[in-house]
Amino acid sequence: MAEHTTNYTSTFIGVAPDSPAPGPTVPPERETPTVARRTYELLADAPYRFTSDDIVFTVWADRNGIPEDERPAAREEFFAKGQPCLRSSDLAQKYGWGFHCDADGRVALYGKGSREYDSLVLGLDPRDSSRVKVMAAMRSAR
Repeated sequence: MAEHTTNYTSTFIGVAPDSPAPGPTVPPERETPTVARRTYELLADAPYRFTSDDIVFTVWADRNGIPEDERPAAREEFFAKGQPCLRSSDLAQKYGWGFHCDADGRVALYGKGSREYDSLVLGLDPRDSSRVKVMAAMRSAR
């Protein structure tokens, strides 16, 4: 079974050009966490720990109640077809957060307007000044 991926390497996904967010906002808490809230929690608590595939799958599996022991098989089936990547995340479209994917594909969040975000928009990793590819999140409206 062919496996698709949502991972990027040495890439920064900036806030969507049509985002209404003037700066970073934490998605609201709800009884059942939204995809944006769960994604935020994973990344805010552990920058550069997870790849995009890890995040996208974990959020989906959590929301669908997939037991831990069934996750390896479920992950294989999940990535057998293409999945939306972080460029379509509400964090980058509505909440003012950008995603930096390092050379190993691990992801961290940076808030719009922060020193690190501004460096990444210019194509420079704020940690070591290495070059990164810059792209914007997908627009919310067509």
